[in-house]
Amino acid sequence: MIAKEVESITLSDPGLLEKIDQLFACNVGEYVDLPQLVVVGDQSSGKSSVLEGLTKLNFPRDSGLCTRFATQIIFRRNVNLVGREISASIIPAPDLGTDEAQKLRDWNATGLQALGGEGFAQMMREIGDLQVIGSFGKATFSNSVLRLEISGPQEDHLSVVDVPGIFKTTINGITTKDDIVLVRNMVYNYMKNPRSVVLTVVPANVDIATQEIIEIAREIDPTGERTLQIMTKIDLNTSGKLGWIIVRNLGQQELEDGNVDRDLLEKKWHQTPPWNRVRAENFGINALGKQLQLVLTSHVRRTFPSVRSESTKRLNAARKALQSLGTERQTPEQQRMTLLDIVSSFQQITHLALVANYSLDDIFDTDRDVRLATMVSSRNEEFSNHVSTWGHEFAFTDTSQTDPLPDPLPEPKEPEGSKGSEESAGSSEEFAAEIEPAKQCGVDFIPSRGIQADEEVQEILHDAVNAPRAKDGISIWMGTVYRESRGFEIGTFNHTLLSALMKKQSAKWSTLAQGYMSDVITMVHRFIKKALLAACGDIRISTNVLTHLWDELIGKYRQAILHVDFLLKIERGGTPMTLNHYLNDNLQKCRQKRFKEALASKKWKCNCNYCSQHGEVVRVSDLSYCDNMSNVEHTVHDLHDILQAYYKVARKRFVDNVCMQGADYFLVTGPEAPMKLFSSSWVNGLSDKALEEIAGEGGNTKRRRLQLQKEIADLEVGRKILLN
Repeated sequence: MIAKEVESITLSDPGLLEKIDQLFACNVGEYVDLPQLVVVGDQSSGKSSVLEGLTKLNFPRDSGLCTRFATQIIFRRNVNLVGREISASIIPAPDLGTDEAQKLRDWNATGLQALGGEGFAQMMREIGDLQVIGSFGKATFSNSVLRLEISGPQEDHLSVVDVPGIFKTTINGITTKDDIVLVRNMVYNYMKNPRSVVLTVVPANVDIATQEIIEIAREIDPTGERTLQIMTKIDLNTSGKLGWIIVRNLGQQELEDGNVDRDLLEKKWHQTPPWNRVRAENFGINALGKQLQLVLTSHVRRTFPSVRSESTKRLNAARKALQSLGTERQTPEQQRMTLLDIVSSFQQITHLALVANYSLDDIFDTDRDVRLATMVSSRNEEFSNHVSTWGHEFAFTDTSQTDPLPDPLPEPKEPEGSKGSEESAGSSEEFAAEIEPAKQCGVDFIPSRGIQADEEVQEILHDAVNAPRAKDGISIWMGTVYRESRGFEIGTFNHTLLSALMKKQSAKWSTLAQGYMSDVITMVHRFIKKALLAACGDIRISTNVLTHLWDELIGKYRQAILHVDFLLKIERGGTPMTLNHYLNDNLQKCRQKRFKEALASKKWKCNCNYCSQHGEVVRVSDLSYCDNMSNVEHTVHDLHDILQAYYKVARKRFVDNVCMQGADYFLVTGPEAPMKLFSSSWVNGLSDKALEEIAGEGGNTKRRRLQLQKEIADLEVGRKILLN
């Protein structure tokens, strides 16, 4: 039992108890469970009489003035005072607004020499008139706390909290069913505080086993370690480890008399059977006061270190939470400075992403999408490979193929199983390396897109389209086009024919380029969103910035798409043109290889001394193979070789231009790239209204900031109290 534990303890520890009371006064109890004595019971349990005996105050008994909020009663011994001095104040509930809370803090009553029944009742009415704590005509309850401090030369240091009594039956015009729930929750919350010592007051005229307050006490403190039970009969079993205290409350007639000395009456009553068998330390209001003093002192000493530790942890957590909200953003100047800080952070992340320096910011370790340089570079390489392997409509033929063209020419065939396959009879060595992968990988098509677009930008992007493998029969196709478009040329072909062939052969460039640009735009847009969120640390601000930048962002994306459309128009619809000497090199290599492979069957090895030094030879008479080809075949072969040579040069040029201009300049590193929109000049050009819309704190943030600021202020005051 605690009583035995504290026998060696001084009657009280004023300094320690005063610190706890000061912590309550500065609202630390809102955030940290503080050790306290809590008096609980039914409305008719006699709590008021017990408190009257302890405080020597006359509590109001009008049913309309019953306890409707917790009352903290603090006793202070002050030898400098001649008599008792009473002061009253209100600790506002945590859930009250700033104005309401300040209204309650401003109320106080000081310098009272006494507080009689009517005076106490008048005080309760005055508090009720504040319209926050119990509007008694409406029978409301409040979580605010009335703080009574009683000082005097004869007072012992003690602090006790009286909470409203629980009840099960409503009174018309005074209490409601909602009040029943509210009060029970209030009582339960005070009792469940693991640092509370609970004083359960049980009347003598009820069965203790049926008392709800006892059931709650057993629920929250099943071992009874912090429960002290107060009742008026001794012939009942004890269940709280702190034991029982027997008090004799005044009867109704005695209360009305007003001249009854409670202490004297209780002393006489203790001398009569069977109460004379109760030990003095367990009987009477004076014994209760001493016991409470001992219990509270012991409890405070035991729990004080954990209170100090928990207060420090809570203060650090509140500071961290406030810091996570960022700087305060109430005025346009604060909002502008916040956005400028975000711009600086965003541009730093962008710079690191573009130079691929991923070690200086943790965001690059947690999200692959912000590694923009790597993402775009990989997509560039993929785009180049796709155009090289899948970009041509017809597969170029082996230069050694000299089969005569049928007359009339049939339609070109598509390979079985899909949209076409490479002619595998053989390609020139240079082109085989580019074309064969499509055949070797065993797939019939590739999607033009590699990334699922975000929904908000999908409307301006191109849908994914499957690009099939090249068709067979390029010679038949070219022969058909030639015969359908030739004029009066002799030994040559119309100069516009190459344009028509190039346009058809590069038909899939549009699909692949549009898919590539859609992917890069998606990458850039995701980067902007994620880098902006990382820079802001606030989803609301980052969303607002994107909303205000939206039209300009979409304009940048459209501009990049239009530029690629322009490149497609030039390459596929313009005049075939190049100054690249590789065109002639490729054309000569192609013709030489065709000539060489045509003579391969005519070569032979001479064993004479002269020929053996030069390897294989061919007779001059065998060079007449060309005489067996028709003019159409000669022209088609020339067209094929020219188209093949030009296509390779144009393809490489097109891929470079799309990557360098369409993607890199317009979307990634150019001076007008989308990432450059969010800049200090953009922020400085915002109106006050726009600043409020973008960076102004939302209602929840404002409330949260105020709560944290109040919590930090209270806990810092509490920290000073604990350290002194």
